Amino acid sequence: MCECSCGGKTKPDTLIPMIGVITDIRTETPDVKTFRVVGRDGKKLFEHMPGQCAFVSVPGVGEAMFSITSSPTNTEFQEFSIKRCGTLTDYLHNMTAGEEITVRGPYGNSFPVETALKGQNLLFIAGGIGLAPLRSVINYVLDKRDSYGAVDILYGSRSMDDLVQLKEIREVWAKTPGVDVYLTIDREQEGWDGHVGFVPSYLKELEFATDKTVLVCGPPIMIKFVLAALTEMGFDKTQVYTTLELRMKCGVGKCGRCNIGSKYVCKDGPVFRCDEIDELPPEY
Repeated sequence: MCECSCGGKTKPDTLIPMIGVITDIRTETPDVKTFRVVGRDGKKLFEHMPGQCAFVSVPGVGEAMFSITSSPTNTEFQEFSIKRCGTLTDYLHNMTAGEEITVRGPYGNSFPVETALKGQNLLFIAGGIGLAPLRSVINYVLDKRDSYGAVDILYGSRSMDDLVQLKEIREVWAKTPGVDVYLTIDREQEGWDGHVGFVPSYLKELEFATDKTVLVCGPPIMIKFVLAALTEMGFDKTQVYTTLELRMKCGVGKCGRCNIGSKYVCKDGPVFRCDEIDELPPEY
């Protein structure tokens, strides 16, 4: 068996694609859609934890790794929010409910929702499609609200039209007791009366107390400046987690394409505490 950093061994059947039926497709932004998937029996394909990934495939077209964006607390289906950016994703975006794909997983480790994060005040920081991996964690925390402290969610994108899951954010997250949501877009836009500015700058404006554990996901340049802002604000890198799932390829440590130094993103991640990333070679 292959080693799996989600707390045990990768089961042999994890490598075998399962047939999934698309039951719903939601258009989030002009280039992002969320796909709801179940097995042919109408049930959830497999169990996972927040932060884990799965391979989605259309036979004859391609296969790629995507974050599972639905929470494990959802017992009926799994969801994937997919940005249109290539041959496979273009094909997926042209599919309709009722069509079949294949899915295999889960892969990688997860955010430590039952250990290091439990009982903590949490600050989620996301940019663009980077909200997708964090959505699973956020909904897990909200479904187990009594197990966590205060929750702050800072999310930004290029424009109002590029904010994914906006309906859920406004109608569910923002209305949950103990949860504060801060939205921002990069530039002024007609119809937008919220904050305007880049996520790292808004983060410094908000002046959060350092009694929080931080989960960050977004474009690499955003993460770089967010980490710098957090350090300036007094956060330690041991308080910050991120995910590097975009670097995962085979998922089981065989192809070596995600290897850097002594680490494999697929076996040791994709979720890392930021002080662990500092231990990797500079070229990472």
